[in-house]
Amino acid sequence: MKVALIVAMDAERGIGKNNDLMWHLPADMRFFKETTLQQIVVMGRKNYDSIPEKYRPLANRLNVILTRNKIFEAENCLILHSLETCLNAFQNETERTVFIIGGGEIYKMAMELNCLDEMYITIVDGIFGADTFFPEFDETNWDKNTIGNQFPDEKHSNGFEIVKYVKKK
Repeated sequence: MKVALIVAMDAERGIGKNNDLMWHLPADMRFFKETTLQQIVVMGRKNYDSIPEKYRPLANRLNVILTRNKIFEAENCLILHSLETCLNAFQNETERTVFIIGGGEIYKMAMELNCLDEMYITIVDGIFGADTFFPEFDETNWDKNTIGNQFPDEKHSNGFEIVKYVKKK
């Protein structure tokens, strides 16, 4: 099983505000979609709720929602109650990557469990007054490569860089 994380954050590690995205970056959305298509996407319930209804569950992916709420239901999604349970459920998965897609609490849990093989982090130029942040991590444990970038243009108010981190063996 390969476990990866995908996130976009600002210069202060901000990832969200009022349970919403803080920017409109079509090229980053396209990267997210292309990277997670046909994979397993794991998210917290608040993160799921923040996805516009017409886009949920995320198409052509197995959507896993983590929630403490034992009666929560979401059509065509797998509902689990802990990240550990989720990782156990997919321990024999060889075809697909398990992508942790947010939010802040779920990212923190994944970091604490030390279960990640890769991270795809989009670093957005600017500070957006976030109320949710990506956890700090020790970059010396990771090999780091910039795999994409975008300059501001008519469709992108802010530039960004996409960095792939691979856990050092």
